[in-house]
Amino acid sequence: MKIPRIYQDLNKHLKPNKALIIYGPRQVGKTTLLQDFLAATNFKYKLDSGDNIQTQHILGSQDFNLICEYAQGYELVAIDEAQRIKNIGLGLKIIVDQMPGIKVIATGSSSFELSGQVGEPLTGRKITLTLYPISQIELSSLYNSYEIKNKLEEWLIFGGYPEVVTTANKTEKIKLLEEIVQAYLLKDILNLEKVKSAKILLDLLRLLAFQVGSEVSLNELARQIGIDYKTVARYLDLFEKSFVIYNLRGFSRNLRKEITKKSKYFFYDNGVRNAVISNFNNLELRNDAGILWENFLFIERLKKRTYQGIHANNYFWRTWDQKEIDLVEEREGKLFAYEFKWGKKSLKPPKEWGETYPDSEFAIISPENYLEFIT
Repeated sequence: MKIPRIYQDLNKHLKPNKALIIYGPRQVGKTTLLQDFLAATNFKYKLDSGDNIQTQHILGSQDFNLICEYAQGYELVAIDEAQRIKNIGLGLKIIVDQMPGIKVIATGSSSFELSGQVGEPLTGRKITLTLYPISQIELSSLYNSYEIKNKLEEWLIFGGYPEVVTTANKTEKIKLLEEIVQAYLLKDILNLEKVKSAKILLDLLRLLAFQVGSEVSLNELARQIGIDYKTVARYLDLFEKSFVIYNLRGFSRNLRKEITKKSKYFFYDNGVRNAVISNFNNLELRNDAGILWENFLFIERLKKRTYQGIHANNYFWRTWDQKEIDLVEEREGKLFAYEFKWGKKSLKPPKEWGETYPDSEFAIISPENYLEFIT
């Protein structure tokens, strides 16, 4: 079974003399998306890989004549795993500036953006797409709402990585997720300068996995792992830029009462979170169903906003006396507050929230009404 991806038609995003940059975590289907597009295109194209040493030399050379000769005669140049090429941003800039009408596609996992290689050189010359693990929006093209809801436990436990979703066997799903964590997600980070210990990275991820939806103290993380505060902060930054975790900050316009300095962290994929703590038990055997639910809803909502062009700032809200709201979206000049509830308990917004932000909207997101929220 092949699941249609949200960016299946890349033609809509290609522009002459612009680079289309496709970011996303490892193993989410960027290469497959590119190959499927090229197999159906009428453009005369060149497909190359950042793993190719000769390609690394040419596109990293900053030699105008060499790079133009490399792209000569093609309507489209596509570079997969472009993050492996030093100075790739400058190489792509030379192509889009010097070759009239040419189109460029480059895919890259975390370090593509992490190393800042395409930011400044391609200012005004690039279009950026982010591809996540499979979203509930994409699944809705294959299943009706009843079928999607019927598989909810599967999404909460095993997440949305394409190969995991299309594998029926539970044991195989677990093996795939363990491989994704060990061999792919940590690979870029371990290859970076001054990051040498996979054990420390995994220990840090485990601590975060148990604290999903809770405020995180960097000092406490540093104490538990036995490294200094600045190193924890740097590793968390690398995890964020590598699409492993998402940093959600606190919201406040009333600093005396509201907490803003701490962050909450969510995993981009529930399956990865569960692989980090080696827990793939069914929901009735777990004490973290609420955590899985909150992580799932937050990330699926992020995918929806990204894919549907809903521009918003996200926050959580909490006061010093423990009143809290899971997600606050600031968009369209208004505040939208959402509380994620796995059980059937109905709630009203905290009194302090209503008093401080009387024009805001509030909704409970539960298993009964979640699909509209994320699809």
